[in-house]
Amino acid sequence: MKNKMITMGLMTVALLATGCTTANPVSSANSSVAQTESETSTSNVQASQSTTDSSVSTTSSDTLTSFKVTVADAIQVYQGTFPDVDITSIDLDSSMGNYYYDIEGVDDDTEYELRIDATTEEIKKNEKETLDKEDQNGVKRKEDKLDLTDILSVDEVTKIAVAEVSSGEPTDWELDKEMGITYWEVKVKDGKTETQIKINAQTGEVLEVEVDD
Repeated sequence: MKNKMITMGLMTVALLATGCTTANPVSSANSSVAQTESETSTSNVQASQSTTDSSVSTTSSDTLTSFKVTVADAIQVYQGTFPDVDITSIDLDSSMGNYYYDIEGVDDDTEYELRIDATTEEIKKNEKETLDKEDQNGVKRKEDKLDLTDILSVDEVTKIAVAEVSSGEPTDWELDKEMGITYWEVKVKDGKTETQIKINAQTGEVLEVEVDD
């Protein structure tokens, strides 16, 4: 009789143990599902945030005009075409929907002009003419020669110019010299308003801001 009661008691304990074992996996599974869903949700949020940040970054960079041919590239093309000539001005502006670098330079007696496609680096114009008598013998060369040492890129001066105005689109760039200082002049248009910002080509200092309505 005692053996029978002991056997029944063991069976009861076994059934209880089985019940507990059965209940725990369900609870554990539910916990795992909840954790997985939480991790998935967090991952999705992080991915969405990453995509948003990337989009913002791209949008910000798209507000600036970039060119396949940099000003350094254009200078190299010019100096390769006219090796013993000093550059006196560089203009970057559009014509018929395309952007071009118009670069002028001089030697002691002659002025040389080159137009370079800002996308393809193709030379579109190659001209030269004799300087006026008062500009010959190195006079213009000495007065107008640009300092091209460590000049800021078009993108760099565009950022500086855009920071000076509340809105608008940069349209034209000119590298020139005045009172011994080589400077960039960036034109920014906003509707009928055009702002011209002169920037020291080496230091990035804003020298002058002029607004034309």
